[in-house]
Amino acid sequence: MKKRNYQGFTLLEMMVVLFIISVLVLLFVPNLTKQKDNVDKNGKEALQSVVVSQSTLFNMNESAELTYENLVSSGYLTEDQAQKAQDWGIRLPSN
Repeated sequence: MKKRNYQGFTLLEMMVVLFIISVLVLLFVPNLTKQKDNVDKNGKEALQSVVVSQSTLFNMNESAELTYENLVSSGYLTEDQAQKAQDWGIRLPSN
């Protein structure tokens, strides 16, 4: 009788690989969540800076009341910027 030579992975080898992958996933997923929070925080700070600077320019150049609608209609902010600022609770600076 001839002994057959099978090529492939054993069950033990597959289990070791799956274990290593699961450990790596457990290590990286919490870090990705922290990075997302940092990106959101930095984005909010950047948008707040844009709103303040554009509001200052609006007050210097326009005589209308300072509102998000007036900032958008005058071209100082985009509609997306104004919507996100309102959603995030960024208030317009007072005169």
